[in-house]
Amino acid sequence: MKSFDVVIIGGGITGLSTAYYLNKMGVKNVLIIEKNYLGSGSTGRCGTGIRQQFTTKEHIVLMRESVKLWKEWENSLEHPIHFKQGGYIWLLRNNEELKQYKNYVKMQNLLGVPTQIISKEEIKEIVPEINTDDIVGASWCSTDGNAYPFEVIDALKFFVESKGTTIKTFEEVKNITLKNGLIQSVITDNDIYYTSFLVNGAGTGAKKTAKIIEIELPLENYRHQIVVSEPLEDFLNPMVVKGELYFTQTHRGRVIGGTDMNESPTDSISTSIDFLEKFATEVVKTIPQLSSIKIMRQWAGSYVVTPDHHPIIGPSEISNFILGCGYSGHGFMLGPIVGKLLASYIIDGKMFLPEADNLTIKRFKEGKLIQEKAVIG
Repeated sequence: MKSFDVVIIGGGITGLSTAYYLNKMGVKNVLIIEKNYLGSGSTGRCGTGIRQQFTTKEHIVLMRESVKLWKEWENSLEHPIHFKQGGYIWLLRNNEELKQYKNYVKMQNLLGVPTQIISKEEIKEIVPEINTDDIVGASWCSTDGNAYPFEVIDALKFFVESKGTTIKTFEEVKNITLKNGLIQSVITDNDIYYTSFLVNGAGTGAKKTAKIIEIELPLENYRHQIVVSEPLEDFLNPMVVKGELYFTQTHRGRVIGGTDMNESPTDSISTSIDFLEKFATEVVKTIPQLSSIKIMRQWAGSYVVTPDHHPIIGPSEISNFILGCGYSGHGFMLGPIVGKLLASYIIDGKMFLPEADNLTIKRFKEGKLIQEKAVIG
């Protein structure tokens, strides 16, 4: 019989971050089960962004703390993750947006995030190439940034395996058994694992996983496409956001970005020429000098979206079935803080940030949804 203190379903950033903090807090007998390869889901397909510019206290506080942990990871993990605080510059297209973002900035500042509204002239000082003809200003946060997903995955994998965590890839969960109202075991296509706690960090499969034990999660998968260019000389430090468009430059010189196609829910991760045309039009309008760059790759992943665009984290109706899912496009950036919060709950029976308690599954039954307005890469 194989028994683990904690079994984690999902080998993306939620699963690896949770294992990382469990290991750091003294829990070594941990198992991660991933049906494909590590980072094969939303983590490895994301746009790399890490920001604190949100519109709710819950998101702002969690991301403020997550950025601190990203900095710790950059300095302490043995393998590089290329976390860079190049900032996020959120271009504002009209006076209505400017007014809205002034209010958001006030909230962010009160919660300790150094966002500021900047003028068109100040935008040019940060990114001289930006066309400011059709914008009135920007929301700017210098401590936002990005990191490279697969290097993050590799660094966390190296750490947790060195501390005793077991990782099973290409192994799929088929059933979950209960005893006396608690999770007893996880049955895969290869083995049976008994556990004291089960973490659902299964990303696009989180809804299906919970349904095995008759827990309904209000999640929908939406296709989100991204492109990456040929390597260019360094010219773009921050992430640029304009409406539905976002893009930045990686540590390897490639421009990476995406835009929203306003599609219906789907499990498809195919790519489309319509997306490429829309992205190209929007990015060239924003930085005309990019008109001649070559696109090297295009791919798609999924945003796993909740009705209020906030994640579902913490305990469920079954007290030892722990949730970390439904990030609505923000799972990579939230990964460090969610992993630490879930590990804290497993060990201490509580999450250490009061704001996290507002993000459990029970908010949907109680009608206490918290609507996030700034939903983009």
